[in-house]
Amino acid sequence: MPTYVYEICEGECKACGGCFEINRPMNREPLTNCPLCRKPVRKIITGVNAPKVAKPLSVADAKGAGFSVWKKISKGEYERQ
Repeated sequence: MPTYVYEICEGECKACGGCFEINRPMNREPLTNCPLCRKPVRKIITGVNAPKVAKPLSVADAKGAGFSVWKKISKGEYERQ
């Protein structure tokens, strides 16, 4: 389930701190009011958590992870390394 970040549109709130995160299914409608203070809220767009590859993977890395590595010999022909 994705985590969504919401903030209060106007004013402050001691109950939620003016900003909160909530886990909700993707098929549910966005929240319009804070569940704690009932003030109007808007959804904040945040960064996406995506893995970063620091270096290209080598043949040894692929074999170490349990993958089979194939090298193209000619058109339509491959051999296992």
